[in-house]
Amino acid sequence: MRKAEEKFGMVLFRNLAGVLAIVWMCVIFAFSAQPKEESGAVSASFTYHMVSSTRTFFHLDLSDARVKEISDAIEGFIRKAAHMAEFGILSVLLYIWIGQWEMSLLRRGLTAACATSVYAATDEIHQLFVPGRSGRFSDVCIDSAGAFAGVIVFVLFVKLVQYVYRRKVKRAMRGE
Repeated sequence: MRKAEEKFGMVLFRNLAGVLAIVWMCVIFAFSAQPKEESGAVSASFTYHMVSSTRTFFHLDLSDARVKEISDAIEGFIRKAAHMAEFGILSVLLYIWIGQWEMSLLRRGLTAACATSVYAATDEIHQLFVPGRSGRFSDVCIDSAGAFAGVIVFVLFVKLVQYVYRRKVKRAMRGE
C-alpha cells in the first residue's frame, strides 16, 4: 500500500508542477503586456531598492545620487538576469511535470528546455503588439539560455541530494 501512496503523491506533485507552470506562463505574459514605460519603471525601482538595500546591509557610505548611478548602470544586467531566472523557473516546472512520462533524463531536460524556448519566442512575438516594446531574437536567446541553465542546475541539485541521501543510508546500514 505504501508504494501506491508514494506513486499517488508523486503524480499529484508533478501535476501541481504542471498547474504552476501554466500560472507562471500567465505571470510572464502579464509582465510582457506592460508598456515600455511601466516595465522600465518597475525594473528601475527594483534595481534601485536592491542597491539601496545592499548599501544598508553592508553599511556602505553611498549617497542617494551614487545609489541611483549604480542602479542605472546595472539595470540592464539585472533585467536580463531576471529574464533568465523566470524562464529557468518555467523550464524546471515543465521538467517536473513531464516526469510522469517514461523518458530518459536527457530527453526530459531537452523537452522542458525546448518547450520553454518556444514559449520565449511566442513571448517576444507578443511584445511586438505592446506599445513601446519590441520582440528581439537576442531576448529569445537569453530566455532560452535561462531555460537550459535552469534545467541543468535543477538536475545537478537533485543528483547531489540523491547522492548525499544514498551515502547517509549506507552509513546507517553499516551502523556508523
